[in-house]
Amino acid sequence: MNDRPKVERPHLQIQIDDDVAQGAYVNMATVTHSPTEFVFDFIFVQPQQPRAKVRSRIITSPQHAKRFLLAMQENLRRYEERFGTIPLGGDIESVH
Repeated sequence: MNDRPKVERPHLQIQIDDDVAQGAYVNMATVTHSPTEFVFDFIFVQPQQPRAKVRSRIITSPQHAKRFLLAMQENLRRYEERFGTIPLGGDIESVH
């Protein structure tokens, strides 16, 4: 039997600036890491253009990166249950 009292987390109010709320369309992402952090670069590649631009860079801890992965896996599972399998298409070797 667990004698530890249940700890309630305080409710977190999250604010978002208007320009951040607009979002940014991306069609490519890269992930790099060091022993202490993961870096996610979200990129927009325009068709027929030799250059691309990083629209957003997220730097986070390995623990949070893993929680993000688990959340993405769960949400993709739910999405595919509802809408069907998402085809990867394209060249799998180019996944970053």
